[in-house]
Amino acid sequence: MFYFKIVKNLVSIFFTIALLQGIPTAVQAQLMIDPIERVVTAGLMTKDARGNFNAEGFVSRAELATILVKTFGLEHRKISQKADRDLPDVPKSYWAYSAIQIVLKTGTMTGYRDGMFFPNQRVTRAEALAIFAQAYGVFQFPDVNVSEILANYPDAAEIPNWARKSLATALYEGFVNIELGTNKINPLKPMTRGDIAYALNKYLEGQARSASPTVPEEPPNRGVGR
Repeated sequence: MFYFKIVKNLVSIFFTIALLQGIPTAVQAQLMIDPIERVVTAGLMTKDARGNFNAEGFVSRAELATILVKTFGLEHRKISQKADRDLPDVPKSYWAYSAIQIVLKTGTMTGYRDGMFFPNQRVTRAEALAIFAQAYGVFQFPDVNVSEILANYPDAAEIPNWARKSLATALYEGFVNIELGTNKINPLKPMTRGDIAYALNKYLEGQARSASPTVPEEPPNRGVGR
């Protein structure tokens, strides 16, 4: 993905400048981390046997379910009393069976007609990003604010009605990688691994900032000796 190539180049340039200026390596790592490496290191996504991330690969419903459970700890929400659902296309032997059951029990994702889940079906960017925002639990803006946020994007009219509020919040939170030069959301395009890695990286950045201790401001020097 073009975005990640740009980020990697920026990381290399930043590290070179930082080394020349004597900034410690540990500080560099905190200031600028490659998005894909951050997500992989966090255990939220993996590379293939050859070490490739395959950023252009499409995300399936099963993969999205697994990522959401890992990211937001959905298994810890109040679902213990709910029985597993009978899914004709997701047997207990299926690799993502547990994650799929969890997203269904928590209402994070829903099934389709005849009790089917369609685990191998691709998800669009609108679907995946709206579901991501819902799993995150971000505030849902009033309609007037949703319209104001979406007005900044030329293809916002393509967003399905059910996804508008959640996608507006995902945009506000910075989870959406907007198309460079056009400011398009591309809501109906398939969600790629690079797209979801971008959202995950932004989420992890926010978590890291929240966990960082606040540095107290230096008290003003009023001329009193110490």
